[in-house]
Amino acid sequence: MAHTCIHWFRKGLRLHDNPALMAALRDCKEIYPVFILDPYLHNNTCVGINRWRFLIGALKDLDCSLKKLNSRLFVLRGKPEDVFPKLFNEWKITKLTYEYDSEPYSLSRDKRVTTLAKEHDVEVIYKISHTLYDIERIIEENNGKAPLTYNRMQALLKTLGPPKRPISAPTMEHMEDVKTPYSENHEKKYGIPTLDELGQDATALGEEMFPGGEQEALRRLDEHMTRTGWICSFEKPQTSPNSLSPSTTVLSPYVTFGCLSARTFWWRLTEVYQGRKHSDPPVSLHGQLLWREFFYTASLGIPNFNKMEGNPVCTQVDWDTNPEYLAAWREARTGFPFIDAIMTQLRQEGWIHHLARHAVACFLTRGDLWINWEEGQKVFEELLLDGDWALNAGNWQWLSASTFFHQFFRVYSPVAFGKKTDKNGDYIKKYLPLLKKFPAQYIYEPWKAPPSIQQAAGCIVGKDYPRPIVEHEVISKKNIQKMKLAYAKRPKSTAESPSKKQGVKRKAPSVVDMLKKKSKVK
Repeated sequence: MAHTCIHWFRKGLRLHDNPALMAALRDCKEIYPVFILDPYLHNNTCVGINRWRFLIGALKDLDCSLKKLNSRLFVLRGKPEDVFPKLFNEWKITKLTYEYDSEPYSLSRDKRVTTLAKEHDVEVIYKISHTLYDIERIIEENNGKAPLTYNRMQALLKTLGPPKRPISAPTMEHMEDVKTPYSENHEKKYGIPTLDELGQDATALGEEMFPGGEQEALRRLDEHMTRTGWICSFEKPQTSPNSLSPSTTVLSPYVTFGCLSARTFWWRLTEVYQGRKHSDPPVSLHGQLLWREFFYTASLGIPNFNKMEGNPVCTQVDWDTNPEYLAAWREARTGFPFIDAIMTQLRQEGWIHHLARHAVACFLTRGDLWINWEEGQKVFEELLLDGDWALNAGNWQWLSASTFFHQFFRVYSPVAFGKKTDKNGDYIKKYLPLLKKFPAQYIYEPWKAPPSIQQAAGCIVGKDYPRPIVEHEVISKKNIQKMKLAYAKRPKSTAESPSKKQGVKRKAPSVVDMLKKKSKVK
């Protein structure tokens, strides 16, 4: 029987390595490629303007690629559970396909949509292609627990073998007998929204450093893959947090939105490594993709993964509530130029180096301001182009020394850390031009500059640029003691070293299990 299908695009905003899309095209006479602006995911509170711009770019690129196949994208607005029953009836749909998504909201949403589809006699197929592996399988291999260390994760993956190879994008051949019915007023009814329509002020935007879309993702991937020496010797900790142009690949936003398949990235790296001496996980580029897999697996296997309370592996810390401190950090007004420059770059460009993330996350939490990591998580979710639910939660727990990382006595200095790779403070001068006339010896600590130097620089500390909101040397020592107390209070089960205690048992049956019963994973 030839089907009338909807392929529901969510994260996998690409044609290459999209098995769910290929499943839609099988035995299909009509296909409707759909993207839904879901108020839960796309409300203005957690999506900053840079993220909106990236998403719109990705949707335009996708629409353009679909048009080359005589198809196009249908963008709808509303809750998926309200939108789909209307589409099932109006378009006489018999099959729905989508890429599996392991976030808690996505799992409950997909369960609701799957139930509705069954009521409308619509066959549902979902495929795994956002991660390298089926992360359910990794948890199963680990006796139903999420592995809590990278080493354990690597051991489990060894038994599973390499990730599946990516599949090619559909061609005109696959579309031979398939049509996408659309009318003259398609753009009006199903067009891609503009920033204005989304209530965003486009005049507030800076230059677009990382345009969204699959074509741009593949172009950047190709460009990086020609740098074989750099790829082979890449070691994440050796890259610089404050170089003026990125010292890493910045492919993360493209992988987050699914403009680039993680499996495609993995196998392209494998080709470059072939027969050459190269770095290894955890520091290599393969290693970075495995960190992503590690946090995705943890986020599925650990309840309340993005919260402190009710999270069984997270150290319970009595954080302060300090709206002034939080606002100063978020708005780049801490009085520490290195921290403020990073937060400025984040707001302007939507991306900062991972070590820069380390510095500002440690500063907000256990290092200086003693504010709950959940607050930082919210800010990153809004501002980062690669703000990924699982990775964001995992990294904030790591950097606040709440989970995964336990050396809380190792604190980043908001002064010395940046100096290591940028003695002159060129990075600070770029993002905080107000300070650009300060001599190098004072650029990281302008409050120490004599009044005459501040005057000559045209920037008086306390008037034109804030004084430091805390005294780092004093406060960081106090916070280490507070952290020590929090660790002492941990229940025996959490306090065990993660190498002994390799995971958290999942409560069965999970939403995922229920989903598997309701729809086919083929």
